[in-house]
Amino acid sequence: MPRLHRALALIGLLLLSYEACAQKLRLVADAWPPFTDSTLINGGLATDIVSTALARAGYATDFEQVPWARAMLGIGEGRYDVLVNAWYSEERTHIGRFSAEYLLNRVRFIKRKDEAIQFDSLQQLRAYPIAVVRGYAYAKDFDEDPKMQKVPVHNFAMAVRMLAADRVKLTLEDEFVARYYLARESPKVRSAVEFLPKPLSENSLHILVSLKNPEHEQIVAGFDREIAAMKADGSYARLLKAHGM
Repeated sequence: MPRLHRALALIGLLLLSYEACAQKLRLVADAWPPFTDSTLINGGLATDIVSTALARAGYATDFEQVPWARAMLGIGEGRYDVLVNAWYSEERTHIGRFSAEYLLNRVRFIKRKDEAIQFDSLQQLRAYPIAVVRGYAYAKDFDEDPKMQKVPVHNFAMAVRMLAADRVKLTLEDEFVARYYLARESPKVRSAVEFLPKPLSENSLHILVSLKNPEHEQIVAGFDREIAAMKADGSYARLLKAHGM
């Protein structure tokens, strides 16, 4: 009889372990190509990296795309487990636990190749009209500089076409985002422009795991461990290449 009890107990433990493994983490993000977008391969670059790292850590995942405000609210309330694409802020630590950096967002200026424009300080750029997307926050110093000649446009595609046509002298965008949209422009536009070397700003990208999930610390630890392993074994670089980066 004791053997039967031990066998039943072992079966019970196995069933509990299976149930825990079968539970899926609910990933969420807004549409932000090429990082997160349900129309892209595996949900975009960031979604692919995050879901791959979590799978290696032993977690199955489902991805849902919703507006940013709904995603943040859902993380705070525990309706979602993992926000895929979060910049660090102290305020957000009250609703979730941040991972280490897994991508770096660099906002860079773009000029025409035939222009000899240099950027070491913002003061150097005040003489040039710069196409900016309405409502977009680039960097505090740039956004609040009243001497910048900002030309508001609807989107980056319009900005880079104006730049190629010499209607403005500069535009700017996150490097990954810019490369994504430039790949969809005509060869004439792509061949006419280039990045300035120095970034305007850099922001590290993290996952934010809801504090409502009782395993938030373990999830973050497993994610960070597997991102490091992916960078070491080359699978991280292969994901970047698969997404055209």
